[in-house]
Amino acid sequence: MSGYDSNPFVDPVDVNPFQDASITQATSGTTESINDLNPFSVAEMRDHSDTTIPVSAVSSQPAILQTSVEQSAQASAAAGHANLVKQQEELERRAAELDRKEQELQNRSSRAVDPNAKENNWPPLPSFFPVKPCFYQDFEQEIPEEYRRICKRMYYLWMFHSVTLFLNVFACLAYFTADSQYGVDFGLSILWFILFTPVAFICWYRPVYKAFRSDSSFSFFFFFFVFFFQVAVYIIQTVGIPKWGNSGWISSISMIGTNLPVAVVMMVVAGFFTVNAVLAVILLKMVHSKYRRTGASFSKAQQEFSQGVLTNRSFQTAATGAATSAAQGAFGRNQGN
Repeated sequence: MSGYDSNPFVDPVDVNPFQDASITQATSGTTESINDLNPFSVAEMRDHSDTTIPVSAVSSQPAILQTSVEQSAQASAAAGHANLVKQQEELERRAAELDRKEQELQNRSSRAVDPNAKENNWPPLPSFFPVKPCFYQDFEQEIPEEYRRICKRMYYLWMFHSVTLFLNVFACLAYFTADSQYGVDFGLSILWFILFTPVAFICWYRPVYKAFRSDSSFSFFFFFFVFFFQVAVYIIQTVGIPKWGNSGWISSISMIGTNLPVAVVMMVVAGFFTVNAVLAVILLKMVHSKYRRTGASFSKAQQEFSQGVLTNRSFQTAATGAATSAAQGAFGRNQGN
């Protein structure tokens, strides 16, 4: 009946697998050894007090920073100078760039104020040249087709005029080398070349260009007045009066018996002066015939002159200043009375 004493409905006894005797002994010994371990105890310190850690030999010399490149004072100065030169070049380049941009802005602003304003293109100078072109010239755009040919011929006459004066300098130099008393001719020839080349361009070529461009009566009359004296000068130069600075026919013929090569050179220049005179007379007649077809008149020239003077800013400033001075003077006299 003992087999029937156990109650099958009672919970069985819990069995703890960790209550094994071998496991309990091992864990209890480990816990006690860990709890008893003290690395800072007197016994542990005594056991390791005689143990020393060897110190490696250290150099007594101070630490020195080794440089890979040692530059001398002269090399450093040269490098500094090169750096300054490079910076100076960079500054100059930037300044030139700023000047160029400023010039472009000025041109744009001028074109914005006056849409018809055009940039000057004559004389044709390189962009780096300090002097800029002074005039605008375009035969195809500004000169009507019926006047374009005669206007170009006047321009070619001015170019031939300049070349003749330049050759006259060499002819007078040869004249001076052949006879020292004609040194004044050489000096005057240089003066005529420097003076008459730009004066001819401004005083008779530009007026006829403006006259054909805008059908200006005043420009036509100004051209006729100045060009008449230019023809007279051509005739005098062709004659070649000695000591007047011109290698004309009289001066060149007088040198035939003295020095034939010099006489030949002077005759060539005298021929150039002759061609100038002949072409000037022919072109003067051609311009006059064109002028008569344009309907220009002296009354129109007077009217244009009056309008040009009245609208001129310098004249307006001068007139305003004169009127102000006169008014102040009159006011001062009235106060004095």
